[in-house]
Amino acid sequence: MTTLAGQLLQQFSLIQYVEFFARLLTACICGACIGFERTKRLKEAGVRTHIIVCCAAALTMIVSKYGFVDLASESGALFGTRETDPARIAAQVVSGISFLGAGIIFRNGSNVRGLTTAAGIWATASIGLAIGSGMYIIGLEGTIIVALIQILMHRFTVGVDSMVIGKISCTVTDARTFKKALAEYLEENKMHIISNKVSFQDDGTATLEYTLRMNASMTLTELTSFMESIEGVRSLSCEIGR
Repeated sequence: MTTLAGQLLQQFSLIQYVEFFARLLTACICGACIGFERTKRLKEAGVRTHIIVCCAAALTMIVSKYGFVDLASESGALFGTRETDPARIAAQVVSGISFLGAGIIFRNGSNVRGLTTAAGIWATASIGLAIGSGMYIIGLEGTIIVALIQILMHRFTVGVDSMVIGKISCTVTDARTFKKALAEYLEENKMHIISNKVSFQDDGTATLEYTLRMNASMTLTELTSFMESIEGVRSLSCEIGR
């Protein structure tokens, strides 16, 4: 029993485990670079999502490439059967978990939610593959990295990850004055118009509908107070998606 435990712990050398960890960190950096470029363009999948996906892909590749070296052992009862293709099953897990992740992502108008959750589930599947193949240390390393990414980047968000979708619908007596005031407010608060719709009534009023991308720190009270301060607003409706 002691010999078998020693074989499990000595499957890879310390240098190899450091190498695996370095690969995961490198993958995270690469994913962050891609995600930062995407988030600067205000795409739905931001830095956090790209980091998790890239880290999970690296972890899956490490498992696929190194996770079955123990099959060369003569201890088939513990390590598995020789001359088999366990990588084929691992590939099916990766394909299957993609369908599960797709079921979590949903779209509500211009707002897409569930991307990070889907990426986290895929990462979890990769961690399961690592531990299932006997790569306990690399599985734990992947768990620590993904968990820290989720916790830290949820608190310290950047780019599109720190923004939410807001909707404004109002009826005004002077559309030109309202648009000018709104444009100044949007520029001051670094908000962006995703879509807008304007319709004019016979009584001279105009109904304007805007879908905005705004910082998550923006509150409904602040947005409503600004809208009410604009002269000529007859009716107002504001909504911020969280």
